[in-house]
Amino acid sequence: MENRREFIKKASAASLLTMVPVGNLLAKELNQTQKITILHTNDQHSRIEPFEISTDENYSNKGGFARRANLIHKIRQQEENVLLLDAGDVVQGTPYFNLFGGDLEYKLMSQMGYDVGTLGNHEFDNGLEGIKTRMPHAKFEIVIANYDFTNTLMEGFFKPYKIIQKSGVRIGIFGVGVDLNGMVSRDAYGEMKYLDPIEIAQDMSRILREEEKCDLVICLSHIGYEYSYDDNIVSDKHLAQKTSGIDLIIGGHTHTFLPKPEEYVNAKGKTVLYNQVGWAGLFLGRIDFYLQFGKVQNYTAYSLNDYPVDEFLS
Repeated sequence: MENRREFIKKASAASLLTMVPVGNLLAKELNQTQKITILHTNDQHSRIEPFEISTDENYSNKGGFARRANLIHKIRQQEENVLLLDAGDVVQGTPYFNLFGGDLEYKLMSQMGYDVGTLGNHEFDNGLEGIKTRMPHAKFEIVIANYDFTNTLMEGFFKPYKIIQKSGVRIGIFGVGVDLNGMVSRDAYGEMKYLDPIEIAQDMSRILREEEKCDLVICLSHIGYEYSYDDNIVSDKHLAQKTSGIDLIIGGHTHTFLPKPEEYVNAKGKTVLYNQVGWAGLFLGRIDFYLQFGKVQNYTAYSLNDYPVDEFLS
């Protein structure tokens, strides 16, 4: 417990504290409604190009970074306050990763204007050295709160959370990852320590709500939607139900195609929203939040089929 608290203390200190601008306070006092549009992906797995044309209607000629970029651009033209987030496993799955080691994926995501992402287990496929080489190509923040990189070559590199301000709304975004033990070679992550994602998520929520005065708290989770064969394995469902203070959990790892975002009741009886959009960039997730006086009043949760990434976006 002490090690966990000490890690959180150090990690939080590494994140720059930001004063709340007077304009933000005025916006809340004037009872203005702020709309925040969250776009998100997970488990892209180096799917740079669309799937080849085939008889499989679920994949044939669908996906692709260029098409997704076009869709994101269209939404940004329509909406003022857009955040673009990713829940990990950006790399591994096509020859692009074998050829370029993940550099291309992060370069293209940077060009698309991603704001924040987190780490998936496949980010470790080329070891910590591969991560260190790749990260300079990510012109956006990668956050991870439950991986302690002390005594590794990535020590001090990743922050646990990122705060972004949009139209007077303070948005806190943190990341949690899956236990790499038995999933990734020990040599790939060295002395990195895995910390309980539920305990860390609750700590992050408290810090973002109470210390950083965030109005909207988002968790980027790469621990998996659920594990029906063993309910003891930590999952996003557990995370949603056993914590408080989180408004939205964007999931990854299990490649779950949810027809629409799901609602869960958290540890304090309040609603937390959850979504995951499969894998390979076949769909773009979208949720719109509406806030007044710094509090979420309502949201619009779009279904999976509202934003398919297909040839009609070319």
